[in-house]
Amino acid sequence: MEIKFGTSGWRDIIADGFTFQNVRICTQAIADHLSATGKTGGVIVGSDTRFLSTMFMETAAKVLAANGIKAFLCVRDTPTPVISFEILRRKTAGALNFTASHNPPEYQGLKFSPDWGGPALPETTSDIESRANHLMREGSPQSMELAEATKKGLIEKIDPMDGYLSDLRSKIRLDTIKGSGLKILVNPMYGTSRGYLDRILKEAGCNVTVINDNLDPYFGFQPPEPSESHIPDMISRMKSDCFDLGLATDGDADRFGILGPKGRFFEPNQILGMLLDHLKTTRSWSGGVARSVATTHLIDAVARHHGIQIFETPVGFKFIGDLIAHDKILMGGEESAGMTMKGHVPEKDGILACLLVAEMVAAQKKPIGTILDDLYKKVGKYITRRLNFRLTPQQKQKTLETLRESPKEIAGLRVGNTVKIDGTKFLLDNDAWILLRFSGTEPVVRFYAEARTQEDLDKLCAYGENLFAS
Repeated sequence: MEIKFGTSGWRDIIADGFTFQNVRICTQAIADHLSATGKTGGVIVGSDTRFLSTMFMETAAKVLAANGIKAFLCVRDTPTPVISFEILRRKTAGALNFTASHNPPEYQGLKFSPDWGGPALPETTSDIESRANHLMREGSPQSMELAEATKKGLIEKIDPMDGYLSDLRSKIRLDTIKGSGLKILVNPMYGTSRGYLDRILKEAGCNVTVINDNLDPYFGFQPPEPSESHIPDMISRMKSDCFDLGLATDGDADRFGILGPKGRFFEPNQILGMLLDHLKTTRSWSGGVARSVATTHLIDAVARHHGIQIFETPVGFKFIGDLIAHDKILMGGEESAGMTMKGHVPEKDGILACLLVAEMVAAQKKPIGTILDDLYKKVGKYITRRLNFRLTPQQKQKTLETLRESPKEIAGLRVGNTVKIDGTKFLLDNDAWILLRFSGTEPVVRFYAEARTQEDLDKLCAYGENLFAS
């Protein structure tokens, strides 16, 4: 096998590809990368709540220690954005984070974040990947016993919670939330936001009820992803009780899921549009806004309304994080429920997003559905859908031929520009568009479509279904 880093690190099935020996190899590759690039200052080692996470953390720390690199070992499961914050606070060389984020419980992952705090850019992951696969073929990782490493000061246990929460208090307008009396249902989905999101909301005087806040490496037998299909218990609870908001985070708390009264689910794309409008209205910030190529053009409409620049990036939050790190944008977001903002970590933060939604609802003194309706009245309505199609070799070939031909019309809508920064995106009449992205690991194409009307969206999705019909 080979170790391969995707958009968010290396992920594999526990005890299949994700083994202790492969963790040692990957950590040694990271240590060699840091040595080659002259990075110093130690490395944060953290994890989410997945099976064997603590042991994987200790395994990595022992390899780092054997290479003379101090490991700051988190004492409990830690949200990904908190690890990012701690990199910047301590000025370390980076962090190793054992997380498979929203993936099913049989998966584990290792994510490396460099010293600037965001997800590693391709040139970094390519170097680590190459070193790891060379070690797989020849060579062996170093390791030092935990007791010896601790005695030598090469392992130090830390809890980064208080520093991160203190920073959040300075960025969220808690006084606005305090006067609202919001009744909120919080769902950490058995993940790392336990004691983070609920604690801040309680401090702000909200009436908070928490579900799924115990440790469970099976995540209640659902992938820890706060999409509508994976939070049926939360939706049911919202329907039966009079909550103003439901706020959920995924396994490592870098993604968000938002429910309104009676369990209405709001798409991440809708939340991103509302939050951009809220931040631009309530903060005197300069800078543009970034979104991935697969993310709603509702963001573009809000940006045009406020006269700010739009940055379109490939899929992968590292590209948005890089813009945050260089202070070019006031907010960045992606359709898979990731966002961050100016002055915050260059990493997606589900805790931050949930708190900003609470602040927005409190500030406007309106239900979140009314806020969305008001935004649509200002900038227009956008409806988005994503479909996944499994392909035979013949279907893939047919699709590639269609893309090479650059069609003049799709579903009755004229094709304008074509964007190829990640997949192939056709910009169409009436502000509609479609995007086709092939998976790099399985025979799947992801088909994204957006339109201003349900009729146009249905036509685009029918076009996709016909394109991939057998």
